[in-house]
Amino acid sequence: MTSIHRWGAALVAGAVACTLVAGPGTAEAQERGRLTDVVRLRSVSAENTKAELTATGFSAAAVRYGVDTFRLEYRTVDARKRPTTASGLLVLPAGGPAELSTVVTEHGTTSYRGDAPSMSVEDFASSPALTYGSAGFAAVAPDYLGLGTGPGYHPWMDVPSETTASLDMLRATREFLGRRMGSDVVVTGFSQGASAGLGLARALDERADPRFRLRALAPISGAYSFRDVEIPALLAGELDKKSSALYAAYLLVSWNRSHHLYRSPSEMFRAPYDKTIEGLFDGEHTGRQLMAGTPGTVGELLTPAAIELLRNPSPRFAAALRVTDGVCAGWNPRVPTRLYVMPGDDQAIAANTGSCAARFGAAGARPQVVSLPTSVHNGSTHLASNVRATEDIVRWLVRDFSRP
Repeated sequence: MTSIHRWGAALVAGAVACTLVAGPGTAEAQERGRLTDVVRLRSVSAENTKAELTATGFSAAAVRYGVDTFRLEYRTVDARKRPTTASGLLVLPAGGPAELSTVVTEHGTTSYRGDAPSMSVEDFASSPALTYGSAGFAAVAPDYLGLGTGPGYHPWMDVPSETTASLDMLRATREFLGRRMGSDVVVTGFSQGASAGLGLARALDERADPRFRLRALAPISGAYSFRDVEIPALLAGELDKKSSALYAAYLLVSWNRSHHLYRSPSEMFRAPYDKTIEGLFDGEHTGRQLMAGTPGTVGELLTPAAIELLRNPSPRFAAALRVTDGVCAGWNPRVPTRLYVMPGDDQAIAANTGSCAARFGAAGARPQVVSLPTSVHNGSTHLASNVRATEDIVRWLVRDFSRP
């Protein structure tokens, strides 16, 4: 399968100042997180797990167990708080500890529902969950809304709905595992998932569901300052040009569905792309099809009006960006926190991480900024940051957070 990452993507995104999440005693929360289906996907021996991780470029050094993998489908709410369903991947260590600590790993950008973690096998998107599961944790990888088996469009970079979908995935996991699931939760995530992870971590830290306790936080290569750092770098040509065109398109198409930024695609997209671009982001088109259906640069894709909107957001757009750019602001995580960054990141410019650390600092937090050695994975430093950070994070978790 070909994901947005395979064409060199994974911009970022973010969000939040999370909206309040219903507690476990409310009628809404009693329905949210309820399992609607469990699909046993496969069992993989420890040796085959090592081989699969090695094949996708991830380290196999932390593999201790074979794994059993499942797709959980569960009830949640959409971006407008209406009832819907979502799915996600659960990876469990075969023969692991009787009580499991949980690692939530939030995936980076994809627009094709078939590339979500619960739909992927031996793939970039599912490899982090395989890493943590085989190290002895219950690894939870939400698909988000509108991906995997979830209905409708994916509301890209909408951290409040990523937060509710992720919290409800934790609730569904608890229903499935029962007492085997401990209360401790470590949260990590890559690119778009870095912001999604921060949203979930903030909700847990604020006791959105007292059955879960945040223990550590480790986002990777997020675009935490979208308006002031990421979009200017994208427009200035400082990032990978093809990925920039794709992300600009995804941003405008997805946010128009949520925030009504334009009336007609021709206002934002040059011909002939104005006739086709919205259909490419319907969840059914693969990354390969997106590559073929879009030009190589932002300038070839966007109209002057679109570029001006990105440079000088309208009030409606600016309000949405404030939510995105609030992901690191106004809270002090009371747990060990690491922010992973790779200098020279070709999709989420490294200055994003400095901005996030400064915003945490303003609230009294002192996250550890981990600068990764520069390397390349499938032609991208951005993708390589996920590979290198996952290796470091699992080593840290096994040392400090694993159960005997």
